[in-house]
Amino acid sequence: MSMRTVKLVVAASIGLALGATTARADDAATANAKLNLVAKGGMRKMGGYRPQLLKMSADKPEGLKKAPNLAAPLYGAIEFGGAPHLVVLDEPDGKNATLYVDANGNGDLTDDPATKWDKRELKMPDGKTLYQYMGEFTLPLGAGDKPEMVSLGAYRFDKNDPQRAQLKDTFLYYADYAYEGDVTLGGKTYHALLTDDLASGDFRGSKKEGAGGSGVRLLLDLNGDKQFNPRGEMFDAAKPFNIGGTSWKLADMTAGGQFKIAKSDVAVAEVQPPPDHSVGKKITPFKATRMDGTAVSFPADYKGKVVMLDFWATWCGPCMGEVPGLVKTYNEYHPKGMDILGISLDQPNAADKVKSVTADKGMTWPQVYDGKFWKAEVADMYAINSIPAAFLVDGDTGEILAAGNDLRGDNLAESVKKALAKKTEPK
Repeated sequence: MSMRTVKLVVAASIGLALGATTARADDAATANAKLNLVAKGGMRKMGGYRPQLLKMSADKPEGLKKAPNLAAPLYGAIEFGGAPHLVVLDEPDGKNATLYVDANGNGDLTDDPATKWDKRELKMPDGKTLYQYMGEFTLPLGAGDKPEMVSLGAYRFDKNDPQRAQLKDTFLYYADYAYEGDVTLGGKTYHALLTDDLASGDFRGSKKEGAGGSGVRLLLDLNGDKQFNPRGEMFDAAKPFNIGGTSWKLADMTAGGQFKIAKSDVAVAEVQPPPDHSVGKKITPFKATRMDGTAVSFPADYKGKVVMLDFWATWCGPCMGEVPGLVKTYNEYHPKGMDILGISLDQPNAADKVKSVTADKGMTWPQVYDGKFWKAEVADMYAINSIPAAFLVDGDTGEILAAGNDLRGDNLAESVKKALAKKTEPK
């Protein structure tokens, strides 16, 4: 889709914390939203987190005015919403650790909301036992007499873990809050999140160079698959983004997460989100050339079949670990109507290796290999970002019958068996 330059037009003023909504009659220029604060549980909604590292010290800070009895404390401070909040880990040898957070910022650790700090025991191969702690605490988001208390997740690795020696004095935490709701752009409405990835309590984000962006993102479920994909559905709140051919931007962002949506006077290219390839949806068709030089049209060439589209590579250990079970399943069910088309994500100039490995391992089904590694054309079209990845497809309808873990290990044969049985059922 071609880019076009547009003049700056404020299309909506959105008070996210209040859930206010405004709109314009001209759908083509409309940008409106209704987002409400999710004080806890935001991490799962956004599908991940960006851990923040807080260096702890045995030196008692001057700002600490009152504390419970501490046996072996480490001290630190989190800057949240423009104010410092003391963090104390009390870690006496042979006893459970305790987490204290000065949520109200008054230097008194005895009058704050309770924290959660649970111990997890890890048995190591050498017989030693390590202890990892995980928990949560709350801090105030926004200004005023009654700011909203929001949740932050936290964890700490065992200070005696030799594999993580560099983190022995480090407390890790992340945002578990977000704004959630709907955003309408150009007349279309999308499920949305506004996230504070830096867990700073300030939605204006970071302006430091090399910070990996502002740290505040707008997430939009453009393809309706109830997920937020890094490609085409996650946008830095400090940069313009293109939806449906129109470039937009978030303007006048406040620390508490209120902003305006405006048309951007800087045009940017639209990045298409990945297709929705969940079970029950239709697979995206494509044409390619197999390694034997013949053309393939997927799934059109597999009428009457149940076909597995398998993304893999010879350099991928988990992929090769699946091969014995895959070969066994193929040999058993190929005569009954199952087929496989492999999509190799091997690197350039690896055609001979792909042919050698498939021959040695008994992978007799055809392969598509273009030597483009992670940018292999079919893999890029499908937004494949980890392998092995596979889809079991009805060759007649293009419907996705199974995917993910249902096509790995012992689940593979059962999934194929069920798909073939369903296909042969009387209509």
